[in-house]
This record gives sequence, structure tokens and C-alpha cells, in this order.
Amino acid sequence: MDFIKFLGTAGARFVMINQLRSSAGTWVSINGTNILIDPGPGTLIRCLSSKPKLNPRQLDAIILTHRHIDHSNDVNLMIEAMTNGGFDRKGKVFAPRDALEGEPVIFSYAREEVEEVEVLEEGKRYTIKNMEFDTPVRHVHGVETYGLNLYGDGVTISLISDTRYFEGIEKHYRGDILILNVVRMEPREDILHLSLRDAEKIIETNRPKLAILTHFGMGMLRAKPWKLAEEMSKRLNLNVIAANDGMMVDVEKYKTK
Repeated sequence: MDFIKFLGTAGARFVMINQLRSSAGTWVSINGTNILIDPGPGTLIRCLSSKPKLNPRQLDAIILTHRHIDHSNDVNLMIEAMTNGGFDRKGKVFAPRDALEGEPVIFSYAREEVEEVEVLEEGKRYTIKNMEFDTPVRHVHGVETYGLNLYGDGVTISLISDTRYFEGIEKHYRGDILILNVVRMEPREDILHLSLRDAEKIIETNRPKLAILTHFGMGMLRAKPWKLAEEMSKRLNLNVIAANDGMMVDVEKYKTK
């Protein structure tokens, strides 16, 4: 079964450092390929305590959308777990260039434990086993950041990672399932994150089969994101939900038969 498992739904530093929501990443299983996206603090323990349990040794790849600590803190640990402590050289790691150079967040020894490390770039397409994904456009964020389109049989999963809203972002993420990192209730020019208003504009334009809000900041949590998603669903006449820690989405339901 193809699925998405939200190991954590924390966004922004205060939710993360207080662990008001888990800051672990997102596990996607598609076409029999297991991918971990943005393993922030606590990812390993969330995998091992998941029900059903997620075995890191079954991972085929780890993707970092960007180097910020809430997205990358556990990447070296998860490489160790994926490769059985480095004894089984396997899997791929994908990350922007600035996560690998200068002050790298992926250690050099950990890179030797995987089959390949690939640099994410704007407009490129990548292969993991029998599935593909692309990084269509560079985001407007404090470090080099990309969203993802994951292509499976009969379904596309789009993830809009951290970014300020910019004109035309909608056209790059037209997946059947659209996941949006929505940190803020209201937009602010100096905060490079999507707001709820931005997310609604994108969802209304693209009209996916399922839209999922996640990566919540303090304001979003106080406003009860599940209620906000329910209200948005009614306004747009679309299926919009708010992710919670441990939530699993059955991707099979959204495939084109």
C-alpha cells in the first residue's frame, strides 16, 4: 500500500524547541519505494514508536528540502539507521548544495555510507528505484530550499516546503495530493513562510483531490488547525485536512484508476 505518514507536524522554532508538536519528518511509501523527507529532531524515535512500526532499514532515500535544523537535525542519524550503522551501504541522499558545502549538515563519513548523494537543483528530475521526483522551482526562504513533486503510478504527491508566497508558485505543484507547510495565520513580509491565506489561494487555484496543511507555528496551533482546515474545505468545496502527529494517509484512494 502506498501511504504518507506524518511523523511530525511542528513548524518554526518555538513549536519545535518546546515539542508542542513532534518535529520528526514525513515518510512516504510510493511504488514500493520508501522515502524520508526532512528528518528533524526526534525522527528516529518516532519511526521506532510508530504504529505500525517504520523500520529505517527499509528506507531507499532521504530528502532534505533545506538545511534548517527542524528539517535536518536527524539526517546523519537516519543515514546510520538506514544503512545498519554503515555496514550495509545502501540508499540515496538528496539535499541542496548549501547543506553539503561550507558548513555542511550532512557529515562526510555519513555520505560514504550511502550509494549516492545527489545535489538538488531548480528544475531537475531525480530517480529513486522505480519512481521519480522533481524540484521544480527554488523557494523564497532564508537558505536554499526546494519543494517536491513525487510521481507514482496513477498519482502525484506535491509538497510545498518552507517559502514566502511568490507569484506563480501554484503552477509548479499540481499533485493529486498537495501538502503545504503553513507556519503562519497571517502573512508578514519579513517572515519567509506561507500563511493560511497563501495556502488557501494555492489550494483554490490548483484544486487537488486532497490538500493537507502541516508544519504549524504557534499562531496556527492556537487557532486549532483542524478547525481551520474544516472551514476551508467548506469555503472551497474541496477536501482539506490538517495533519497531526502520526497521521497516515492512504494514497491509494487518490490514484487515477
